[in-house]
Amino acid sequence: MSTITFAPHVTLSSPRPVRLTRRGRLVVFAFGVLLAFALGVWFAAGSVATHEAGVEQVEVVTVAPGDTLWDIAADAAATTGESNVGDMVDRIKSLNSLDSSMVYAGQTLRIPTD
Repeated sequence: MSTITFAPHVTLSSPRPVRLTRRGRLVVFAFGVLLAFALGVWFAAGSVATHEAGVEQVEVVTVAPGDTLWDIAADAAATTGESNVGDMVDRIKSLNSLDSSMVYAGQTLRIPTD
């Protein structure tokens, strides 16, 4: 008596590379755009608006001959109702990026109005 054995021949084929059609590429692109938009909305949701203005209201003043920063600050303090002229001098120096209290005739200064 004879026996026959069948040994199945198994070959492992390498997987085919994925190929996208034109519609598939469009779907992937649209998904990426929507994902970027969703992330932008999510990150923007963290920003909070406040009632305070981000920019201080100012008036532009030209320095006349003989004016000092203290005189200009005293006038501005009287207009805004601030009692301390020294604080107004500091605000004017800060607004105009001044290193000293020296001002020149014809120079324009931003003066806080609030």
